[in-house]
Amino acid sequence: MINLKSLRIVDEKQKMLVDISLSIKTSTALIGESGSGKSLTIKSLLNLLPENLTCELDISSDFALNSDTIGFVPQNPFTSLSPLTRIKNQFFCSEERQKELFKLVGLDSTLLDRFPSEISGGQLQRAIIAMSLSNNPKLLLLDEPTTALDTTSKEIIIDLVKQISTKFDIKVLFVTHDISSIVEICDDIVIIKNGQVIENGNTLKILHSPTHSYTKELIESNFKYRQKRA
Repeated sequence: MINLKSLRIVDEKQKMLVDISLSIKTSTALIGESGSGKSLTIKSLLNLLPENLTCELDISSDFALNSDTIGFVPQNPFTSLSPLTRIKNQFFCSEERQKELFKLVGLDSTLLDRFPSEISGGQLQRAIIAMSLSNNPKLLLLDEPTTALDTTSKEIIIDLVKQISTKFDIKVLFVTHDISSIVEICDDIVIIKNGQVIENGNTLKILHSPTHSYTKELIESNFKYRQKRA
């Protein structure tokens, strides 16, 4: 288990941006609107916060948390890779391992020779997931990984993450504003607003019986939007 006992992030004016705690037993979703502190939380775990922000992090885990044990899938696949470099040259592993990972995420290995702009957004996000698995991570951080994708590609990515986390026993922190995307993936859910945890617990329990008005609003708006898109 990963126990984030305390995370505090302040800006140069000592304004508190994030002040939370959470646990990742198997798979946890961090849910909130834009600007709620979700991405800052991810960046703090990756040691990628801007220099003007100060972070106090107290965390414990069953394994060492570093670049070798953490995989990361960013929000926008179209801006995550160099557009002028073939996909195979953006991996940090052998050609054999690349082909193995592409097979794992359901991609033909011939796509490794292409440039990012030559494949679809859904394929590109799967390629990035393959890259994130190259070091056999024990924790996978996903920052809004389906936001830039169409409905079909989104469903493929969600199913893929579920399969990978189960097959390889990888812990998952899935950051999103889209509650409907994590129902089948995350056992636990943390609702965040203005850098504070509003509600947390078992995903299905909170979705069926939310106690905070903010959580109720998020759930209603998410599923109403999903029904309109269907």
